Amino acid sequence: MIKIFNNKSINYKAAKLLKYRQNRSFATKNEVVTSADVVIIGGGIAGCNILYQLTKRGVNAVLLERAKITSGTTWHTAGLVWSLRPCDLEVRLLQDSRAVYNGLEKETGDYAGWINNGGLFISRSTVRTQEYMRLHTLGKAMGIPSQVLDPNEAQKLFPLLDPSVFKMALYSPEDGTIDPAMACSALLKAATNNGGKVYEDCPILDIHYAHNLLGNKEVTAVHTDKGIIKTKCVVNCGGAWGPRVARFAGVPSLPIVPFKHAYVVCDGTPEVRGAPNIRDHDVNLYIKIQGESCHVGGYEPNPHMLDQVPDNLQFHLYDLDWDVFGVHMNSATTLCPKLSTVGVKSTVCGPESFTPDHKPLLGEDPNVFGLYHNCGYNSAGMMFSAGCAIQMAEWIVTGRPKYNMFTFDVRRFTPAQLSRPHWVRECSHESYVRNYSVVFPHDERLAGRDASHDALHQDLVDDGAVMQARAGWERPGFYMPGEKIRVQQYDWGGTQDYPRNLDQRYEHVLQGDYTFDFSKHHQLIGEEALSCRNAAALFNMSYYGKFYLTGPDAQRTAHLAFTAHLTKKDDRVVYSLLLNDKGGVEADVTVSILDGGSGQLHEPIFKGRGYYVVSSGFSANHTLAHLRRIIQTHKLRATITDVTKQLCILSVQGPDSQRILQRYTDAGLSNDAFPVNTHRSINVSKAPFSPDNKRYKCRALRVGWSGELGWELHVPSSHAIQIYQALRTAKGLRNAGWRALTSLSAEKGYHLWNADLRSDDNPIEANLGFACRKDGEYIGNEHVTKARINGVTKKYAYFTLDDKVALFGQEGIYRNGEPVGYLRRGDYAYYLDKPIGIGYVSNRGSEVTKTFLKEGNYEIEVMGKKYKATLHLRSPFDPTGQRLLGNYGEQGMDENTHEPHAGQNERAGGSE
Repeated sequence: MIKIFNNKSINYKAAKLLKYRQNRSFATKNEVVTSADVVIIGGGIAGCNILYQLTKRGVNAVLLERAKITSGTTWHTAGLVWSLRPCDLEVRLLQDSRAVYNGLEKETGDYAGWINNGGLFISRSTVRTQEYMRLHTLGKAMGIPSQVLDPNEAQKLFPLLDPSVFKMALYSPEDGTIDPAMACSALLKAATNNGGKVYEDCPILDIHYAHNLLGNKEVTAVHTDKGIIKTKCVVNCGGAWGPRVARFAGVPSLPIVPFKHAYVVCDGTPEVRGAPNIRDHDVNLYIKIQGESCHVGGYEPNPHMLDQVPDNLQFHLYDLDWDVFGVHMNSATTLCPKLSTVGVKSTVCGPESFTPDHKPLLGEDPNVFGLYHNCGYNSAGMMFSAGCAIQMAEWIVTGRPKYNMFTFDVRRFTPAQLSRPHWVRECSHESYVRNYSVVFPHDERLAGRDASHDALHQDLVDDGAVMQARAGWERPGFYMPGEKIRVQQYDWGGTQDYPRNLDQRYEHVLQGDYTFDFSKHHQLIGEEALSCRNAAALFNMSYYGKFYLTGPDAQRTAHLAFTAHLTKKDDRVVYSLLLNDKGGVEADVTVSILDGGSGQLHEPIFKGRGYYVVSSGFSANHTLAHLRRIIQTHKLRATITDVTKQLCILSVQGPDSQRILQRYTDAGLSNDAFPVNTHRSINVSKAPFSPDNKRYKCRALRVGWSGELGWELHVPSSHAIQIYQALRTAKGLRNAGWRALTSLSAEKGYHLWNADLRSDDNPIEANLGFACRKDGEYIGNEHVTKARINGVTKKYAYFTLDDKVALFGQEGIYRNGEPVGYLRRGDYAYYLDKPIGIGYVSNRGSEVTKTFLKEGNYEIEVMGKKYKATLHLRSPFDPTGQRLLGNYGEQGMDENTHEPHAGQNERAGGSE
């Protein structure tokens, strides 16, 4: 039991901060300026960082704080800064954050509060050790040092540790802590030196916006109690108050939920001075070292959720609930027994903001042009906000960030998700309590399920579908024939007065994926994949985004937005990219060229030329927002109509797909009658097809994502069930899920957006030059042309291994013993019977040529062990695309060319 000498919340942090601020005044004047390029709302660490980055770029920016700088949640933060994370984006952002904090003292002459004392990851279990070895492996590939230690070696760095409690530790020497008051002070000093302005005690009363000629909202001004500031850009750095700021601009829902989050400050123990900080994820614990004191905190399973944080709350702490927090003290004293003899100096329990997926909310709001969000940091604002501010400044000044920020982009959430407050609270609760849980590659969330599903959902569950949730949609991951595994309502882990679910079969099935080895469902998924390769498989792809682009300027919009040639005849389906102004890939889609139809959902009526755009489901909202932004920026008379919910997609793929589908339609399906990469409106009926049977109209696209002969049927939801029930009786046609489909696509060599194809990848780097016309004026064209002429410094490649080892992405790529990159994506190629990985190979800033790629000896590092790998310029499975044409005896090996092969223009990409 730990002794409690003093449980006064305010003494420690607030007194320290107020003393530090005595000679610090950030206010510029009593009256605000009348105009600014950018107005930042919120004076916490996020607001201070973005003001600093914008003023460095010469932007006329002002920061408004309703009370005092740091007075909301920043002032009481623990200030931990880590180096290793389970994804490359977050590792990069943390590198940038440390660089900012390290450079502030030199720039301003003021100490910014950065202490580089290192960090220790403590592992008590085998699976946690594997997770840490993945961090270690990714860190090596990205130049982040770390060291694997046994318990006795770890104890030498942190003398209070009991070596008998844990199995191993990972030492990260570049970790540390940052003092919030000192950091904000240094940032504001630098920003005001650059011309930035800061107004304290300046609450906002409203955000003004107007509707432009196209009916879209645009920011025009910020109304404060000191006056009105005209501006076209507002950055919401409101933290826990971020949703209130958003509502001023007419945004009804910003997915942030405030929680009480706490740590305690222990009395001094001289042995820990200079020791690294501790993360003991297996028991949801952290220990921060400050001087000779241990600060103990973590993420408890039964946290206090708040409905809202009062507007007038400043420098405020709550009384600590020891019934909730006590679990952390028990864990800390087990790991460090001496802490049970040390008293508690003070407790710190304040509000923190959390989001449904434990990622920040960044970027421009899809509903209000000029309104940017920079909030929802999930108690990690001190370590992420400096790196994120660099990207946000690029976003505001140039239109897009340098990095692929999709997983932080506010547009990742759909309107359907945001319209459900209960969904936001459920998911934010789960994100909080699972913050330190092992991150498995095929993990599934339990909260917020059944938010959206298509018309086929119940039939698929009845046929054995085990559902996954992506972008709020339920989709079949794989099938367990004969079983009915229903997703249950979230039970809050038995807390918050909710009883535990009695039916836990779904959770039990998911446990088969809780591994860094092959899943327990590996063979079952392989059977689905091989049924597609050897016979035929039926995939439900209904959650894909589906949009109609129409209007007087639809053709001009398509010319600007899409990289591919769209001047072909009306029955063509074209694979195309959408780029940003930097030449990065914002989306990959298929575009069907249309003339006005009959007025049915799959044949809309419109004048002139129209386009049917199909995007990956995970990024559909992002794609839609990007297209609308193009229309807005260029003031085009075009309309994007979202018909995702109104249309289902049933995809019949495999060598027998033509034979099977022909029994249900009177449309010709031969290569001559229905060539690859074309679409038709066809009738589908019960088999065998007969005029006497009831016929259902749909749009058939001869494309797919499997690399096989096949068709997608785009069916109005009103009769999707009838078509599915007809097809499911076909002999030789097997239901298959997304896990099989992503394996097939990797084996074929198709791209997966937000994995091996991202907004920071140029099409030439990604071997997608064939999808970019050379004579176009599309957005980003100049960067594609430059890359064609000058070459690139990273290049997309495939790797196969003879060893049967599971690949998931983030494994290190080694060429001749030197790290040259990391896998963006890993899977198992069931037809090749090999692990397959996809990533980019770099050459230390020099051009990566075909010779450079082919002459190296390659290895892939998996959890600290290297395996010999074979590099392929093109996936070795059917590299000439003969199977797409139905030519199953003519598969050539032509992996060394970068030119498009037969059928290359079909759906070559997709997304989780």
